[in-house]
Amino acid sequence: MFRELILMLHPTFGVLAVIASVWVFVETLNARDANIARLRGAGVLAAIMMWLAYIVGGYWYVVYYGADKALIKAGPWPFAHGFVMETKEHVFLMLLLLATFLPIAAYGDVVKKQVARNLVLWTSALVVLMGLAMEGAGAVINMGVKVALLAN
Repeated sequence: MFRELILMLHPTFGVLAVIASVWVFVETLNARDANIARLRGAGVLAAIMMWLAYIVGGYWYVVYYGADKALIKAGPWPFAHGFVMETKEHVFLMLLLLATFLPIAAYGDVVKKQVARNLVLWTSALVVLMGLAMEGAGAVINMGVKVALLAN
């Protein structure tokens, strides 16, 4: 049961980070003194959720993924590990850095300075897009396990 819980928490935290990043994007589009606290709070929330996704996913990878990896590589979709998981492992580090930078950028003068606002907009947009790509990659990896089990 613990294994399944971890497997569900990893993408859940990732999706929550994406949602919080969308929140940051929208708050930044309407940046005012009245919403700056929400904007910054959402940025912190996005970073925390992304770090939780990283920690839980890293634990899953170290403890449980070895068996799934063997299944995937022996199954009909070996690219699910060979390309998709390998790419996810490397691209995610950039996503983690961007999500960590997001609240830092949000503490700039987003209300008065267009440059600071643009930085937050681009950072949050990249977190959203890359986060969605990570979710899709996870779905392909999951399907790689399923098709391997069905093939046997």
